[in-house]
Amino acid sequence: MLKQNAFRYFKTLPEIIRLAVKMYVRFALLLRNVGDLLHERGIDICHETARNWWNRFGPLFAREIRKKRLHPSLNHSNWRWHMDKVVVKINGETHYLWRAVDHEGDVREACISRWRDCKAALKFLKKITKRYARPHEIDTDRLKPYPAAMKTIGNDEVQEVGRWSNNRCGNCHLSFRRRMQAMLNFRR
Repeated sequence: MLKQNAFRYFKTLPEIIRLAVKMYVRFALLLRNVGDLLHERGIDICHETARNWWNRFGPLFAREIRKKRLHPSLNHSNWRWHMDKVVVKINGETHYLWRAVDHEGDVREACISRWRDCKAALKFLKKITKRYARPHEIDTDRLKPYPAAMKTIGNDEVQEVGRWSNNRCGNCHLSFRRRMQAMLNFRR
């Protein structure tokens, strides 16, 4: 089957669309700022156009980047995982959001549970190892259920525990925490 051109019905050049999406993602600009910067270069677009381009072509560009990585083997993403949990409130009740992030920053799996015990960690580890193969190394915080759950599933991989070793997963939670803080400020 022939591969269709994604830019087929757009009047704008693909290079301009790539530039706008890259500016929005890479430099974390507002959509209005992207429109202003392109206007300075002689390209007149609305911020809504840039948003539509991001919604349509963002996943396409991300897929292309993932294909061009250094080691495109299936087990490349299983080199090292960073696992962490964060406390969230859902309908006024405390829950825990468990996340696993690979060494490149892609979220591998997320799971919500009401408890922060060995049973919840075991459920999360079984879910992620069923979908992906086992990693070579796992970075965690100092939470006790992680080693117990890894011992239960027979995971003999190296577990690195340290103060700064799990920063990649902690940074992944920042956008979620910002949204939670914005919702709390709105209620006040």
